[in-house]
Amino acid sequence: MMLLFKPSSAHAKRSKPRPYQSFSESLLMDSIEATEAFTKKWISPDHLSACSSCTLSSIFSTNNRVEGRKFVDAINSLQYAIQGVMLVNPESHKLITRAHNLLSTAMKHLEKEFYRVLKSNRRNLDPESVSIRSIPSFNPRKKVSIYSNVPKSEEANIMTDLQMIADCLISSGYENECVRTYKKIRRSIIVDAVSKLGFENLSFGKIQKLDWDSMEKNIQKWLEATKIVITNLFDGERILCDHVFSTSASIAESCFSDITLDSALTLFIFPVSVARCRKTVEKIFLTLDVYQTISNLLPRIEEIFSYDSTSAVRLQAADSLRSLGEAINSMVGEFEASVAKESSKSAIPGGGVHPLTRYVMNFVVFLADYNESLAGVLTESNLPLPEDYYRNSDGFKNDVGETSSSSTVTTRLAWLILVLLCKIDTKSRMYENVALSYLFLANNLHYVISKVRMSNLRVVLGDEWVTNHERKVSQYLEKYEKVAWGEVLTSLYDEETVLLEEHVAKERLKRFNQAFEEAFQKQSSWVVPDSKMREGLKGTVTKKLTDVASLFYKKYHVETWEDIVKYVPKDLGNYLSDLYLGTGRTCFIVPSESGRSQLPESGC
Repeated sequence: MMLLFKPSSAHAKRSKPRPYQSFSESLLMDSIEATEAFTKKWISPDHLSACSSCTLSSIFSTNNRVEGRKFVDAINSLQYAIQGVMLVNPESHKLITRAHNLLSTAMKHLEKEFYRVLKSNRRNLDPESVSIRSIPSFNPRKKVSIYSNVPKSEEANIMTDLQMIADCLISSGYENECVRTYKKIRRSIIVDAVSKLGFENLSFGKIQKLDWDSMEKNIQKWLEATKIVITNLFDGERILCDHVFSTSASIAESCFSDITLDSALTLFIFPVSVARCRKTVEKIFLTLDVYQTISNLLPRIEEIFSYDSTSAVRLQAADSLRSLGEAINSMVGEFEASVAKESSKSAIPGGGVHPLTRYVMNFVVFLADYNESLAGVLTESNLPLPEDYYRNSDGFKNDVGETSSSSTVTTRLAWLILVLLCKIDTKSRMYENVALSYLFLANNLHYVISKVRMSNLRVVLGDEWVTNHERKVSQYLEKYEKVAWGEVLTSLYDEETVLLEEHVAKERLKRFNQAFEEAFQKQSSWVVPDSKMREGLKGTVTKKLTDVASLFYKKYHVETWEDIVKYVPKDLGNYLSDLYLGTGRTCFIVPSESGRSQLPESGC
């Protein structure tokens, strides 16, 4: 037996019986009712007639976000249900029309919500914040970002909201409206952000007219702005575009390209203008800074602007590097020519370090700090360096500069130093005194070596370069000692087995006294600027003089010759204490009563 139960009155009041409907029509009706519930709650009645902006509140605000996402789900369900009825029951015109009208109302509101979320969250969607909070990894085949470990944050929630809305708009045929709104708002954000960084886009004509101080300020602003723009602004914008339009790589590409292309091209046209400016030596290091910045950022540039539509940015960055590289090469060549043409005719007093040596070495030291960048810039590597320039004492070639890039930098910087040393060798011939010319060569080469040893040049040139040139300094000093003190030393020298007659020996001692005083007076204005080298040289000279004098005094019992003894061997170092300081003072000898030499209280 079948039992029939009467429906309760409560159920009858909740729902009116529907006429017979197919499953697809019933599904569409449920979707219509669910969507209408949201539109009645979140869209004012006036919106349905005329007003297109009368909304009660944002359905995607922080407090209403759950409702907003349910609204999107309802619209997606409505759209799916419409497609089902049109496929199975196309004759249900009234129901389909009602659904389409409702969908149109919902989509217009959703379009407004998309605009509202983008506009009201400019700060939360700042590209720098997006870049810092996201961890992108690019798929080189699809050229679309894949995101992992995105932190749970308000920014992440907003990005998810935008993604849901965009997917819904695009799938419902509102792609143009969605993309137009997104591009307009995001482009203004990028333009404003670049402008706030202080970089001024100047034409080549205006750049040409700038004085160097103004030019330097503009380059500094560009350097500061570029690092932020690439690593934060453009990177963040790429992340946001790929996230919001993750279901369509072509739309993501179109948006990112239209938003960033003009700003990016402007950014990399400036370095080309810098490279085209009149090339002077003082501009080389800022030009290298620009080159190095682009070179360091190039992998990020190629990654961020990997789309085909943004290839112009990659090409412009590469063109900037090429132009800057040519300019740097030209400036290095100009610097080399200026060193070779230096024509000062006055000798440096006392054989000290020449200003040209200081200038060139400071320049080369700074260049060495850019050795990695220079490896991709310098082109001349077949320079006529001496065959043994990088050979050690055993005659074997060093391993320095074996790779082509490092070899180019090593060769070029070594060549610049060699040009300097050749120039210094020429200037040493200005001294009439041969000993002073050797001291001049030793001082300047020692200065060069000290600059190499204490800078990145040591890495570029290698330890053997330092060792080889230290050996040359020793050779210069040996020649100096031989010429400057040779006559003093030989005045007391005789064969150990032969004993001179006393009057001959006394003449030798007198000649020693005279030669010593003349040598001292002659060298009193000479200088050795480096304290370690100065003390070492004084020690060497003192030891040689003391050894020769001690042997002579002991052999002939000179202590009995009080009438001609001016110096005792152990005091010779005291007389030389002021040597190589360039004092120009003459030492007057006052013999003591005991026949031993003494220094006057006033010194030398």
